Amino acid sequence: MGDVRRTSSYAPLRVLVYSSDPGVRVSVRNAIGEWPDREIAPVDFVDTATQEAAVCEMSRRGVDLAILDGEATPLGGLGLCKQLKDELRQYMPIVVITARPNDAWLARWSRADAVVSRPVDPVVLRQKVTPLLRGRMVG
Repeated sequence: MGDVRRTSSYAPLRVLVYSSDPGVRVSVRNAIGEWPDREIAPVDFVDTATQEAAVCEMSRRGVDLAILDGEATPLGGLGLCKQLKDELRQYMPIVVITARPNDAWLARWSRADAVVSRPVDPVVLRQKVTPLLRGRMVG
């Protein structure tokens, strides 16, 4: 069929990826890709490695979804998720990546909208992310 480029009348969706580990940020970007689903706009990624940078980006209200690494240091993504849910005055969908499936209770405590465990399975991550992004599209 050849290379078919998709076009969208929607502005790209901005996805913040928070991890102190650059390898985790790369694996998340690669798992989701620029077009995670035909039904939604393309995705632009914003990488952050520190709590301060993540909070600053989230406060600008230009982020459509955040994916937070629960194993980030010095502040893990679960703690950051709880902080953002408590402090931001707008709804922001957040996905957390946990070290173990048994950490799902911590994700509930942090009020995460979705949780995936390591190693990140691209199919599972897309299944969790796509409906959250679809809900952020304004047409």
